[in-house]
Amino acid sequence: MKQTRLYPLHKKLKARMIEFAGWEMPVEYTGIVEEHLAVRTKAGLFDVSHMGEILITGPEALNFVQFLTPNNAAKLFPGKAQYSALTTEKGTFVDDLLVYCLDEGKYLLVVNAANTDKDYQWVLSHQGNFQVTVENQSDLVTQLALQGPLAEEILQPIVEKIDLSQLKPFTFSWGTIKGEEVLVSRTGYTGEDGFEIYTYSEKPALIWEVILEQGESKGLLPVGLGARDTLRLEACLMLYGNDIDETTTVLEAGLGWIVKFKKGDFLGKEVLLRQKEEGVRRKLVGFELLERGIPRPHYPVYIDGQEVSQVTSGTFSPYLKKSIGLTYLPVEYTQVGTVFEVGIRGKRVKAQVVPTPFYKRARE
Repeated sequence: MKQTRLYPLHKKLKARMIEFAGWEMPVEYTGIVEEHLAVRTKAGLFDVSHMGEILITGPEALNFVQFLTPNNAAKLFPGKAQYSALTTEKGTFVDDLLVYCLDEGKYLLVVNAANTDKDYQWVLSHQGNFQVTVENQSDLVTQLALQGPLAEEILQPIVEKIDLSQLKPFTFSWGTIKGEEVLVSRTGYTGEDGFEIYTYSEKPALIWEVILEQGESKGLLPVGLGARDTLRLEACLMLYGNDIDETTTVLEAGLGWIVKFKKGDFLGKEVLLRQKEEGVRRKLVGFELLERGIPRPHYPVYIDGQEVSQVTSGTFSPYLKKSIGLTYLPVEYTQVGTVFEVGIRGKRVKAQVVPTPFYKRARE
């Protein structure tokens, strides 16, 4: 199993470690609920160095990224990022990802840990005649996420060369922490304000430790993958392998806003255009249980006694104090208020389609 450069610090903090996508990662330190609530009310620090980073450079880098992804990368400029996807010819997901424009002709794709090698091979296999260089930099990069309402207050005193108050969502800047160069972006996977911090430093422990030290008096906690999952589900952020995969199209997943049909050709464009014109037959919806129980991934979903789907993501929400989940339903049953059933340990429990995201932070 792979370990991040911060592994010794997780052991020192007595984190409970698990195998995830070939990595030995912290699932919790003090407890999933406590860590989840810290992020919602104060701040949490995550080691997400298992994520993948693929660098695309060259005179045709923009054209290549445009071909690989449905969002319009031409709208990016140095210092700007966007949420997008790698799509198949069928308009389904190879992965979802962030695209960072580092410079003219220089784009960084940040992909899911479980998909890094697959995504890298996918990108290489579609390089064709594009004048680009493709490099898997995943093993060189340490990535931290500092998330929560106090994230800016904690980070600003220790980051140099960046005025965090000027960083808008999906923008980034280069600075230093403890003399180590960092890229700080206003992005995250929790539904809270916060930052993701990338560094090529061989001493990322310095960065982790100074952030924890700076935030200790403000209630900052180290947070594991357990709370990362419950936080992202409350915010209705997709998890590859659960909510999206190579069998689900971008439009079925409710992510039509990242598909820019007018930008030119991209993988899956024709299929998605046809699906948009004809209408999808199923859609991803959010639901909450109307009775006791916790919906888990792969639990069966029933309409009128017939199994029609499975839960893709589900949990008991630590912040909202209710059982929530996501599932694909036939489009005629996706109206808010529609009641269906989830099979939980041999029982059928009533559930109701509700608006998403389940949780939305209050804006100032």
